Amino acid sequence: MDKTKELETKSIGHLLWQYALPAVITQVVASIYNIVDRVFLGQYVSALAIAGLAITLPVMNIIHAFGSLVGVGASSRMSIVLGRKDVRWAENILGNSMLLTFFFGVLFVCGGYVFMDNILNLFGASVETIGYAREYMQIVLPGMFFTTMTFNLTGLMRASGYPAKSMWIMAGGAILNIFLDALFIVVLGWGIAGAAWATTISMFVMSIVAIVHFVSPQSFIRFRRHSWKPKLYIFRNVLLIGLSPFLMNFAASFVVALLNKQLLKYGNMLDVNNGGDLAVGAYGLVNTYCSFLVMFILGMCQGMQPIAGYNYGARKNHRLREVFVLTMKWTIAVGTLGAVLALTIPHIILRAFTLDEVLIDIAASSMIYLNVMMPLIAFTITNSQFFQSIDKPWIAIVTSLSRQVLFLIPLMFLIPMLFVRLGGNGLTGVWVTCTICDVLGTVLAALLLISQRKVFRADYIPPERRPHKEAGPKPEEM
Repeated sequence: MDKTKELETKSIGHLLWQYALPAVITQVVASIYNIVDRVFLGQYVSALAIAGLAITLPVMNIIHAFGSLVGVGASSRMSIVLGRKDVRWAENILGNSMLLTFFFGVLFVCGGYVFMDNILNLFGASVETIGYAREYMQIVLPGMFFTTMTFNLTGLMRASGYPAKSMWIMAGGAILNIFLDALFIVVLGWGIAGAAWATTISMFVMSIVAIVHFVSPQSFIRFRRHSWKPKLYIFRNVLLIGLSPFLMNFAASFVVALLNKQLLKYGNMLDVNNGGDLAVGAYGLVNTYCSFLVMFILGMCQGMQPIAGYNYGARKNHRLREVFVLTMKWTIAVGTLGAVLALTIPHIILRAFTLDEVLIDIAASSMIYLNVMMPLIAFTITNSQFFQSIDKPWIAIVTSLSRQVLFLIPLMFLIPMLFVRLGGNGLTGVWVTCTICDVLGTVLAALLLISQRKVFRADYIPPERRPHKEAGPKPEEM
């Protein structure tokens, strides 16, 4: 327990730096997988290959959604029970989360192969791009199983006191992915298949290294015989907490599908060849930059989560408030910096991905709309991640889904149509819709934060810790 005892004794600033830095590097490294693939495909294959890869992202996000359903829920729950000094319960969470990972991984890898063309068409594939998308997905699908396993295990490493080790595992995988991309795409000329093989092999290697950590006697939380026994209450707790990032990622996949359909529709109105496909590719490039910033913000929030969850479980509410406020300052600062860069040097950023000037021009026009509200997006993400870490999943769910489901889906049909009817550019209407929804989502997140401010009071007791309202199994039943 020495690995986690410091979570209630060290200064919050020191702890947040200690946990957030590896988590940020881990998240940024995770985003490098897609960025590197785009860079190599844009420089050595074609703009249509980038568009084909963009079509696959919603599919992979759905698989990642099930990985986050387990991984985030398990790591958040482990932090809370370690705050209560219950190591056996934490080991049960480790084993049961792996059972859930196996179940969802096999289910969706198999389903992906059976319904591949139908899924790709649903997410906006065209005659010109479906060949690229299919070739990529056929190879990368098994790698998605190893991806979800790796994200689950590295999250549990952070929760159990090994943030730096989780970082090095992810960093090693990214370095391997870059090397293999160069080998397979540039040297061997495998095209988009090379990008898929590079991702799959690197994720397999990472998953093996992560498993080794939890079978090593040097880890105080590790796989034991009792941890593999299925426990329905652990399944329930893990899935309930993980429901927020799952729904957020799942909804994001269908929002991207909707966006791709709208981009094809209004992009074909542009006076360029393959305007719809280029609009989809442009969104893929800009969304890669946005995702990079969001990954950076999520990394900070993941550094916050073990600290917040542990102190919530230990009823150190003053430390809970301190870590929340400090994390919010950091994430908003990152969002602001990212927005400034996107607004001032968009062409420089985009040329790192492609040399196609038509694609760059289309993408540059969307950079301002998709990034101008990044500080507000940082505020919303931090709120959602905080409530998720202190076992308030419904607040996190509403916060994370408001922008994508409540606002974006209806407005994505209405606003571009209004732009066209008023003589404007429907494609611009698609970008403006995203900006408006960022503002509306932030307002709702702020209202929910105000409604839950009681959790920061020194005398606040979580419902499950109140004597008259005991929730879940007692420690001796774990």
